[in-house]
This record gives sequence, C-alpha cells and structure tokens, in this order.
Amino acid sequence: MIKDNQKYFNRMHVVIDAAVIAVSYISAWALKFVSPFFQDSVRSLSFEWYMLALIPLIPTYLILYSAFGLYTPKRVQGRRLEFSNVVKANTVGLLLFIGLLFVVLKEINFSRSMLFIFYFVNIVLEEAVRMAIRYVLRDIRKKGLNQKHILLVGYSRAAEEYIDRILQNPQWGYKVRGILDDNVKAGTTYKGIKVLGRIANLMVILPENRLDEIAITLGLSEYYRLEEIVALCEKSGVHTKFIPDYNNIIPTKPYTEDLLGLPVINIRYVPLTNTFNMVVKRLMDIGGSIFAIILFSPVMLLAALLVKLTSPGPLIYKQERVGLHNRTFLMYKFRSMEVQPKEEEQKAWTVKNDPRVTGIGKFMRRTSIDELPQLFNILKGDMSLVGPRPERPFFVEKFREEIPRYMVKHQVRPGLTGWAQVNGYRGDTSIRKRIDYDLYYIENWTLGLDVKILIMTIFKGFINKNAY
Repeated sequence: MIKDNQKYFNRMHVVIDAAVIAVSYISAWALKFVSPFFQDSVRSLSFEWYMLALIPLIPTYLILYSAFGLYTPKRVQGRRLEFSNVVKANTVGLLLFIGLLFVVLKEINFSRSMLFIFYFVNIVLEEAVRMAIRYVLRDIRKKGLNQKHILLVGYSRAAEEYIDRILQNPQWGYKVRGILDDNVKAGTTYKGIKVLGRIANLMVILPENRLDEIAITLGLSEYYRLEEIVALCEKSGVHTKFIPDYNNIIPTKPYTEDLLGLPVINIRYVPLTNTFNMVVKRLMDIGGSIFAIILFSPVMLLAALLVKLTSPGPLIYKQERVGLHNRTFLMYKFRSMEVQPKEEEQKAWTVKNDPRVTGIGKFMRRTSIDELPQLFNILKGDMSLVGPRPERPFFVEKFREEIPRYMVKHQVRPGLTGWAQVNGYRGDTSIRKRIDYDLYYIENWTLGLDVKILIMTIFKGFINKNAY
C-alpha cells in the first residue's frame, strides 16, 4: 500500500514539476519581453518559437531532477540537501540548454538573459512548491496518516537511538510496532515501544501485522547472527534495512566500495582522498594564496616594519607543526613575542596578558595579521586556505592519547582558517569541540563549504577575542 502511494505521489510530483517548469519558462519570457523591467528588449524570435523550446526542455529537466534525487521520499531527504539538488539540477539543465542552442544549433537570436531569468525563477518556484509539499506531508503524518509501519529486530543502543529520532520527528511518518529480541524479556518497553517476543516469532507476527519495513538493530555482540537474521527477514518479503550498532566506532557517515563484488566499509569518508577533489582544492589554494599575497602585501610590509622597529629579533617566526599524513613542516608567522629559548616556547600556549607578547604582537594576534605569512606555506603546499589548524608535535602527542579521533585531522592539509575557527573555536577554547568541527569539515568537504568558510572568515574570522 505504501509502495503504491509512493508511486502515485512520485507521478503527481513529476506532473507538478512539469507544470512549474512551464510556468517558470513562460514567466521568464513575459518578464523579459512584456514587463516594464526590460523595456529595451528586442524580440528577434516569435513567441511560438520560444514556446517550442519547452518540448525538449521539460523532459530534460525532469530527467535531471530524477538523477539528482529530487524524487527521493522526503522522509530521508533534508531541506538543505533538497534545495542544493534543485540548484544543481537547474544549473546542469541551463548549461545543457545553452550548449544545445548556441553551440549545436547556433541559434544566436535566442535571448540569453531570458534563460538566466528562467533559471532563477524556476529555482524559486521549485523550492516553494517542494516546501509546500513538505509542510502538507508533515501535517498529514502528524495526524497519523501516510505512516510507515516498522518492526525492529534486536534490542540495542541503535534500536533506542532509532526510536528516539522517530519519536522526536513525527513528520517523518514512521510508526514502530514493536521489537523482537532473544535477550530481553517480552513486555519490556522503551518509550512506549514494547518487546513483543523472540526473533524466531517473526514469521508468526508478520501475517498478523501490515508491516512496511523491518529494521535489523542487533547489538554488536550479536553480529555473528546477522546472516541468519537477514535470511529470516527476507523470507518475509518485507523490505529490510540494517541499522548498525557501531556509532562509537564510526561516529559519522561511512562509505562503501565494491571490490570486485566484495563490499568494503570505510571507517571514515574523506572526500579529499579523491584525486579530482584534491586537484581542485590545490588549484584553489594556489590561486587564492597568490591573490591574497598581492592583496595583503601592503599590510604585510607594514607589519614587518613594525615588528623590526619595536622588538629585536627575526621578522618571521618559524615553528614546527604537524600536517598532512602526520608529516611535520615549518609554519611561518610574524614574530609577536620576545625571542626566547626553544625549550621555553614549547611548554605551553600563550595566556591572557602573557608578558612574552610584544605590544604590536597583541594587536597582530587579535587581528590575525601575524598569520598572513602562512600564505607562503599554502603556496608551498604545506597548508591549505581552509582546513583544521595545525598543532605542535608536543601537543599532538598529548591529544592523540586524550581525545578520541584527534589524529583524523591529519588526513587533510591543515588550513589558514577552518570550520572550527569561524564557529568560534580558536585560541583558548575547547579542544574536543574543535575536533568535532574539524571532523565535520573533513567528512563533509565540498568546494562550496570552503568558499562559505572563507566568506565567514572575512566577516567573523579575523578578529579573535581568544587570541592572547
């Protein structure tokens, strides 16, 4: 029944999308050639000719929407991801349409600006329609309609966390009918969800319930039974999914590889291990660092002059830090402290009102001007514009024993700025929270996230109240 409803919903969604594309396109034509906003527009082609373009345009966009997962059930797709996919599908569609018109057909009279108006109007309308559908479904599901009925096999921490999330989000439309487990007494309840009996009772319970899904939520100690349980569940003919109880081992999303038919689960997903992603990020680092060196060269020259005039010693302070693949490198900074023996400077971080910091050094630290020489580290390849901040070997050895997953940060190049820093975790702040933000960045890297962090750095990353 649920499957039939989903198919019907998807068909309706496709029809609605086709209508939205047509409305957006006609609206773009009207805005360009009829509205007072573009009074100097010259119409070289007829209305009929423009409308003929809808014949290939609509099916192409619908195929792209499907390819970008826009017909995935809204139970499992967040709003941000959906909006991102709407933008991606429309961007690819626009590029394909421009290529067809101006490269293949060489139709130079077709209005380019109208296509860009269509691009923005269609994104806005598509997102508005999807938000409306999402709110309607949320309201329906909160009333107990359009529900998916699920049975959990195995009482574990994963089962409890799954139930917690379902109860916290009634708009998802999931209804847990009960749990089967061999080690927990029948009748035991967790937040109103009852243990119905042993796992072997599955074939007895199934005919009595209209189940849509079975979720295997075995504890880690029972994984040796997984093959047996999967075979039993699949005999039911009901869709089965596996919710692993290894959140303390793999705290964020893993990814799988197909090794000639052998599934390999990677403990951690690191997009920057992909060669293409690495090359793209490195090109961005080279171009960005050269641009920043030119842009900030007057500031760096002035800082160098002030350092030289106010304190004896070298202009540039070089400090050993741990970078990509645990390799050490010399990180550059404008010297902001009095010259001191090497063994003394490695003992601890600077603290508030630290007497070792020079007068101009306090200002440079507060405004992050002392970090600007690291642009040359980026150009050399020791660092990146964006990434986890590098730490000294002494502290790396200390934190690797005290903080779980600390060393994961060295799977990517360290950065001049980072996700933790723009969220306020700089200087004398929680190392554990900083690592949480670094891990999020490492596992969710995109070029767009790098751009977002750089923009956030401009507005909130330079001035650091925790820098002493």
